[in-house]
Amino acid sequence: MGRSKPTRVVGNLPFAVTSFVGRQREIREVRGLLATARLVTLTGVGGVGKTRLASEVAAVAGRSFPDGVWLVDLSGVGDADLVAQTVLTSLGLDVSNRTIEEQLVEHLADMQALIVLDNCEHLVDACGALCNLLLRSCAGLRILTTSRELLGVAGEHVYTVPPLSMPSLPVTLGALAAYDAPAMLVERARAVRPELTLTERDADVVVRVCERLDGIPLAIELAATRLRSLSLPAVLDRLEDRFMLLAGSIRAAVPRQRTLRALIDWSYELCQPSEQLLWARLSVFTGGFTLAAAEGVCAGSDLPRERILDLIDHLVAQSILAPVPTDGPPRYRMLETIREYGWHRLAERDETGALCKRHCDHYLALAEQIAGAWNGPGQAAGLAELRAERDNLQAALDWATSTPTAVRDALALVTALRYHWCADGFLGEGRRWIDKALRVADRTGSERISALWVAGWVRLLLGEFEAATAALDECAAAAAAVGDRHALGWVSCLRGTAEMFHGHLAPAITAFEKTVADYSDDDDVVCMTLFQLALAQANAGDRSAGATAHRGIALADHRGERWTKSYSLWTLGYDQFLRGEYDTAVDSTRAALEIQREFNDHVGAALMMELLAWIAAARGEYRHAAGLMGAVGSVWHRIGTSIAVFGPHLEAQHSACQHTLDQSLRQAVQRAERTRGAALDHAQAIQYALDPSQTAQEPDEQEDTMLTARERQVAELVAQGLSNRKIAQQLVLSPRTVDRHLENILCKLGYSSRAQIAAWTARAQRQP
Repeated sequence: MGRSKPTRVVGNLPFAVTSFVGRQREIREVRGLLATARLVTLTGVGGVGKTRLASEVAAVAGRSFPDGVWLVDLSGVGDADLVAQTVLTSLGLDVSNRTIEEQLVEHLADMQALIVLDNCEHLVDACGALCNLLLRSCAGLRILTTSRELLGVAGEHVYTVPPLSMPSLPVTLGALAAYDAPAMLVERARAVRPELTLTERDADVVVRVCERLDGIPLAIELAATRLRSLSLPAVLDRLEDRFMLLAGSIRAAVPRQRTLRALIDWSYELCQPSEQLLWARLSVFTGGFTLAAAEGVCAGSDLPRERILDLIDHLVAQSILAPVPTDGPPRYRMLETIREYGWHRLAERDETGALCKRHCDHYLALAEQIAGAWNGPGQAAGLAELRAERDNLQAALDWATSTPTAVRDALALVTALRYHWCADGFLGEGRRWIDKALRVADRTGSERISALWVAGWVRLLLGEFEAATAALDECAAAAAAVGDRHALGWVSCLRGTAEMFHGHLAPAITAFEKTVADYSDDDDVVCMTLFQLALAQANAGDRSAGATAHRGIALADHRGERWTKSYSLWTLGYDQFLRGEYDTAVDSTRAALEIQREFNDHVGAALMMELLAWIAAARGEYRHAAGLMGAVGSVWHRIGTSIAVFGPHLEAQHSACQHTLDQSLRQAVQRAERTRGAALDHAQAIQYALDPSQTAQEPDEQEDTMLTARERQVAELVAQGLSNRKIAQQLVLSPRTVDRHLENILCKLGYSSRAQIAAWTARAQRQP
């Protein structure tokens, strides 16, 4: 990253006024294209930096073109007939009595030159025709164009200029310089406020500002000018209306680039009326959308469904939309800045209410379809689709819960998303939306019934037993009044769950057995009940637990269902563990966890990894057990619940495992293994639980990979005998930061002294 220093070459490239931040990878990639392709088009959304990147590429690549690099700015050309003449003028040639095209061909025929045609989008046809003529007639010519729309010429290679790179949060102040967007914001901010000093607390604010601006260089330039009079937090706060905040001008820019609004107005005006209409309507989507969603929500009498695909293609070609790589149906997205502009246009058309309703209807139908087909094949795919549409689901829920006429939609949607909440890792989110929907709904309406038992389920999994009981009681009374057997079946099942979570095994078993008998025709309820009955029986020492678990497995197999099958396998493994059948318990539990790889069910995966940790501890595999306990602890923390929620019997097994580890491992070693496990992400933790040999390493190698690059530096200086203060001076860190690094090293390696760190460093340096 940093400022490029190209050699000045023959041609008319202007000198840069401001430094060029980052884009080193993009420069290399575009130069690589120019080495093999004769026509390269840089495309991308307005303000993303196409012109500046083209200029930098041309300057850096200039020595490859001994006859010159020539920039042709078409931004001020309004007549297609003037394109060739503008090129001629930029090359320093005078108009003669021959055609302009003939003069250009004669002049360029034997030259090795690069022409940069900048801002072609409003003159696409004329630019395409001229490029085609010149490339066919001039063998040594290369052309680099910038355009929001492709030229459509044979041999055209397209490079989509991405927004500037950004880190994910949280981030340290020192790390900002490695990412182009925050580096640019900081540099431009210091140009208008040289005294600006940033602290660690400012790092996240810088990134959030860049995120709100989509990493678009022009938007960042405009925002930086506001830092003359506003603080960074104030800029972030005012970006709620980015078009108002970024209305200040950069006098040197061409008129359409003086404000963000004017820049996007330019793109909008280049669209046909039907494209403008679709752009506005697509702004109702957040986080992207599928072609089917666009057709379902945006089509109407003024926008036929069969035209949507062609119009989307046109918007992609004009850089308004971008395809999203996916293994599923075609998917597209808008940058937030482009979407917000479309939303303003939709409001001008007075269509926001109607489009929000259609948007909500579409996603409600999708959620109900997935929930209705739950007990059969396709569960994992259904949940994956809901995860992909999470932003749209949130938007639909937000609209439905804040619109008085949409209360029924809100209740229906939180109910249809029950497996998204409870089987897909979104418990806390589910509770928030269910509570909001129930709060705004009429307390006497029958449409509350299903939402109430879903509320009870979510509350139970979060350990909020009183609230769960209240929801189930209200649901039971309302369901009985209208004869809603499906809701009554769920209440019966979940009341058994509540008894089991309280440790009341006998009433839990009775409730579960009654549910299976009374609602045998409702597979949704029976599948959910059987594995819980098996768990209660296992905890009660009932030898029929295994048979009940096998019954749940058989029912799931009959339906092609996978999710409750994994829980039935887990309860089978748990029963085998309690009986001391450790080998078969491992096999059953790993089979359960293998299924969980298809899902995003953090609760199920955590329960299964807990069981594998207990079995490992019982078999004397203490380090592996400690690693699993660390991984599981991290999962419980992320989803806001714990093993204790699932009843005192499971909590007792957890405590027994922990006691075994405390007795069998040195505290430092156990702490190191738990830290290692806690660092694994969800997929890595499952892989480690299924096959520890895939993750296990020799101790020294394992310890080495645990340390960050900075921690290894600190360890090497400790081995040299330097004090913390000396290390801080050498690494240009604060003594407190070095103290923290040293604590982390001791914790990760399981050591208690600097001498042990020195010995470890010596061993690591001897290894090949």
